[in-house]
Amino acid sequence: MSLALDALRFIDAPTLRNWLNDGSELALLDVREAGQFGEGHPFFATPLPFSRLEIDAPRLLPRIGVRIVLIDDGALPQSEGYAHASVALRAAARLRQLGYEDIAILEGGAHAWQRAGYTLFRGVNVPSKTFGELVEREYGTPHVSAAQLQRWRAERGGCPIALIDGRTREEHRRMAIPGAVCVPNGELAAHIDAFAGAPDTTIVIHCAGRTRSIIGAQTLRNLGIRRDVFALENGTQGWMLAGLALEHGSTRGHADAPTSGDDARARAQALAQRFGIAALDVHAARAWLDDLTRTTYLLDVRTPEEYARDGLPFAQHAPGGQLVQATDQSVAVRHARLLLVDYDGIRAPVVAHWLVQLGFDVATVDAAIAARWTPHAHATATRDEEPVERLNVTDASIVLDLRSSAAHQHARPAHSHWTIRPRVFDTLRHAHATHDTSIVLFTDPDARGAAQLVAGDLRDAGYAHVTIAAHGIDAWKDAVDRSALQIPREERIDFLFFVHDRHEGNLDAARAYLAWETGLIAQCEADELAAFRVGEAALLAQS
Repeated sequence: MSLALDALRFIDAPTLRNWLNDGSELALLDVREAGQFGEGHPFFATPLPFSRLEIDAPRLLPRIGVRIVLIDDGALPQSEGYAHASVALRAAARLRQLGYEDIAILEGGAHAWQRAGYTLFRGVNVPSKTFGELVEREYGTPHVSAAQLQRWRAERGGCPIALIDGRTREEHRRMAIPGAVCVPNGELAAHIDAFAGAPDTTIVIHCAGRTRSIIGAQTLRNLGIRRDVFALENGTQGWMLAGLALEHGSTRGHADAPTSGDDARARAQALAQRFGIAALDVHAARAWLDDLTRTTYLLDVRTPEEYARDGLPFAQHAPGGQLVQATDQSVAVRHARLLLVDYDGIRAPVVAHWLVQLGFDVATVDAAIAARWTPHAHATATRDEEPVERLNVTDASIVLDLRSSAAHQHARPAHSHWTIRPRVFDTLRHAHATHDTSIVLFTDPDARGAAQLVAGDLRDAGYAHVTIAAHGIDAWKDAVDRSALQIPREERIDFLFFVHDRHEGNLDAARAYLAWETGLIAQCEADELAAFRVGEAALLAQS
């Protein structure tokens, strides 16, 4: 595959900064892997790792004509040809195959951004995390410490306390505050009455850190729930730091609880009206989706079970609580429009009132309207199916393990090499592979699509004998090596070391993470904070 390097546009960091502030749509895509992205990226960069580029791009970039800027580590091409090109150049070539044309590359990558005097932010979901801190500051969201909550439980006697975990069911099962009930933030408006008990009940919302505790508590306050509502300060990490034990394996949740019905719907609709969020009719909603000059995301904010049962196949599933908590995992285009759909008129308006404050143009549409639409064609990856079969691996074969670096360290096909798509050509060069070498790509069944992207890269680079083994380590019939292995840290670009063990009892990591969250606002420049319209600013913008 040849790259027309002279046809690609390169821009400098000040130009990119201007583009981020010019009010037009822009997708700033960081095509490095998760570990690299999490160690430092521009505030508004969206992670789109090259290892999954063609899989995730159509979802994150629903409009082909959107303006795109790619950022990587700034490495220069080693020589001509796809196999030697930088990650951003390869990503640009693949995006062009999908039909995207308005693509520029930040010259010098993340390092150039920092050299220009701009901040690289560590961690993930940085805009949403910063937003949570702004919400607490602007609304004055009350919080309670772990120690105070324990005292309340011991001293209040008959005064009831409802402790709600606003995270996902999987996170709740892994660890929770003892006695908490899992009601993800996106479901609070629809189910809170089933768990809040008597009118004098005190409600405490917790998550693992800060953001969802704050957003959950303030959601109930914005809805006008007339009870004392508090965010648990620092969530499960604050609980551990107070020397208190967490609960593991809890299955308590909202799944079997009824919705709050007409009262919940009335509260949600009143909140939407207060923040100027429109419920579009069939003509207005269709006009949004048909507008080729604007990007519109159609997002189903209900639970995974509901979406699996009757979700619109052309809507992206984005559970409401996670959509606010990690907006950049679903929405990559600044100044895009978001069209939220649910089936009860409760959850979409409540989620929308937060997205408006995050700076997006947002409306809702009834599912009965959206269900009648014919979906538009979107960009899709075009790959020939690669064979997946039981392999007779010979001594001359090179086996490349495409699973996570953590999985490879635990167990791997004997004599295999761990690699990842951006580095697959380097790995083969170090293994002295030729274009005639038999190459086996080893992965898990649910990662076959990512392996096919690597196979396509190898085929385009001239490797003639490539096969995918997508059966996982337990089904690998050849020798499995389970000896201790440590991949050098600098090579594990898929793994974010940034306070990675904060949930594993490492109190220093928990302290570092909480300090990072509370310090985000101070790292931001005025133009970064200006993207948000929190509290009264949102109401003024809608008036």
